[in-house]
Amino acid sequence: MSWLFGLNKGPKGEGAGPPLPLPPAQPGAEGGGDRGAGDRPAPKDKWSNFDPTGLERAAKAARELEHSRHAKDALSLAQMQEQTLQMEQQAKLKEYEAAVEQLKSEQIRVQAEERRKTLSEETRQHQARAQYQDKLARQRYEDQLKQQQFINEENLRKQEESVQKQEAMRRATVEREMELRHKNEMLRVEAEARARAKAERENADIIREQIRLKAAENRQTILESIRTAGALFGEGFRAFVTDWDKVTATVAGLTLLAVGVYSAKNATAVAGRHIEARLGKPSLVRETSRITVLEALRHPIQPSLEARVRDIAIATRNTKKNKSLYRNILMYGPPGTGKTLFAKKLALHSGMDYAIMTGGDVAPMGREGVTAMHKVFDWANTSRRGLLLFVDEADAFLRKRATEKISEDLRATLNAFLHRTGQHSSKFMLVLASNQPEQFDWAINDRIDEMVSFDLPRQEERERLVRMYFDKYVLKPATEGKQRLKLAQFDYGKKCSEIAQLTEGMSGREISQLAVAWQAMAYASEDGVLTEAMVDARVQDAIEQHQQKMRWLTAQGPRPGGGQPPSP
Repeated sequence: MSWLFGLNKGPKGEGAGPPLPLPPAQPGAEGGGDRGAGDRPAPKDKWSNFDPTGLERAAKAARELEHSRHAKDALSLAQMQEQTLQMEQQAKLKEYEAAVEQLKSEQIRVQAEERRKTLSEETRQHQARAQYQDKLARQRYEDQLKQQQFINEENLRKQEESVQKQEAMRRATVEREMELRHKNEMLRVEAEARARAKAERENADIIREQIRLKAAENRQTILESIRTAGALFGEGFRAFVTDWDKVTATVAGLTLLAVGVYSAKNATAVAGRHIEARLGKPSLVRETSRITVLEALRHPIQPSLEARVRDIAIATRNTKKNKSLYRNILMYGPPGTGKTLFAKKLALHSGMDYAIMTGGDVAPMGREGVTAMHKVFDWANTSRRGLLLFVDEADAFLRKRATEKISEDLRATLNAFLHRTGQHSSKFMLVLASNQPEQFDWAINDRIDEMVSFDLPRQEERERLVRMYFDKYVLKPATEGKQRLKLAQFDYGKKCSEIAQLTEGMSGREISQLAVAWQAMAYASEDGVLTEAMVDARVQDAIEQHQQKMRWLTAQGPRPGGGQPPSP
């Protein structure tokens, strides 16, 4: 009857559920006799609140059930209920265990997720730390580079300042040495002059006596010579007149001498004309690089030209090397842009001789122009190295025969020129230069193989020209000390850059004239010193003159060479 008492007294093979909890003891349920004893302390035993009346009622119900006819059924039902309750308890226990396992699995998953998040966060922290360290390293490297660059620039600036100071000290030393040398020379000359004057004053009487004695001796010597010569000449003449053999021999000798002089004169003329045809310079040729006896010292070595001649020079040099036919070139553009210099440099780069003639010299020759033209080309064909024949101002005589009004002599000269240039030659190369190429005869245009345009220099080219001419006409004469020219202290490089910006539209010849004007201003000054203010003043004058020239050119019409004049 364990189900009556809540105790499990079944067999060992059945599963026993957990013991049912006892009902909590109600306060004051220990009997009527104990209700008045509420002031006593409650016992500490767990069975102190047990109610025996329930046990009595259960015993009474068990006795009644044993005498009942449904005792077995009730027992079976109680057993079934007990088994059902145990099964429910086992199912709940399994559910509890499954829940515990699920909770453990969830805890493992949560722990794994937490570890994954922790690893991810640690990885992210490591990456951030590495990136920050790399950023700090790059920043330190950039700072080091900037510091090194600053140090290098500072060292360069100090070196430049040191070089400038050394240059200034050197110039000051040179000027001081020249000044002291000049003073010493003047003092020496003055001392020598004073010594000579003093000696002459002290020895004046002796000198006068010596002069008188020398004059008397010279006079006596001359008189004796005259007497002796007269006596000898008289005796010789009398002997010559009285001897007819001597007279005949003398006449024959004088005749032979006259014949020899006349023959030598004609032979010398013929030889001179032959040598002039081979080596001499024709009258139309103003300048040539072919060295002769009279011109051996008139051709200094020229500096190299700009890179624009390189291609043509290489082609011409290879043509000369392969002994092929030379090409004819036309150069056109404003005056003073370096066409003549281009021709000279082209000849020097190609290893050829050059000859320069101008078209303005052809027309005044009249009937002699045809002969002179043939002579030029005959002379050109005698060059062993090949001749570059440069015709400057070619439009002066190579004009259109159909429309231009030209004389018959000039027309004949032009026809001779066309005849000699009708075929390419392996002896000479023709280079024409003109400011007005549109005036050429069409036959001239047909003989041109390549055209080169020469424009006004740009700012970089102007700056190089200003620096070159400033060094040539101002800086070198001032530093060498051979001329009366000194240069004040200012930034030459910066000044040349400023002048290059101000001289826009000027040609190379105008820039060269500007440098010569600086030199002239220094020579015209009292102390011979060229200052920055003098340079600026001359630049402004040159700009105003250039603008005036442009206004004149605008009033005349289009600019020679096909371009329009720039606005002043």
